[in-house]
Amino acid sequence: MDESQHGNEAFSSEDAENIIKECIDSVISGQDYSQAHVNKWTASVVELCLTQLVKQEKSYKYMATCTVMQKCGAGLHTASSCYWDITSDGSCTVRWENRTMYCVVSVFAVAIV
Repeated sequence: MDESQHGNEAFSSEDAENIIKECIDSVISGQDYSQAHVNKWTASVVELCLTQLVKQEKSYKYMATCTVMQKCGAGLHTASSCYWDITSDGSCTVRWENRTMYCVVSVFAVAIV
């Protein structure tokens, strides 16, 4: 692929957000929280997110995290910090919920130069 398709394109958090939401929906939509299934769900969500992001054929290294938490009135606070090139690298965090659980997925994209 030529330089216009790789390298100089800024990370699109909007595109990533849509991909992440679709991935979460395809794995856990319609499910009720089950501790027995959480490990499988989180692994499936991050693998599917990475697969779908890589299919875009953009020059990025991706990292993804997924947290699934039962809705029980407890608080959850997360934070992240990155030192990178803000003109090309980026991140996206999606918070998803249904009546029994929360799912928080973060994707970090570092441009391959």
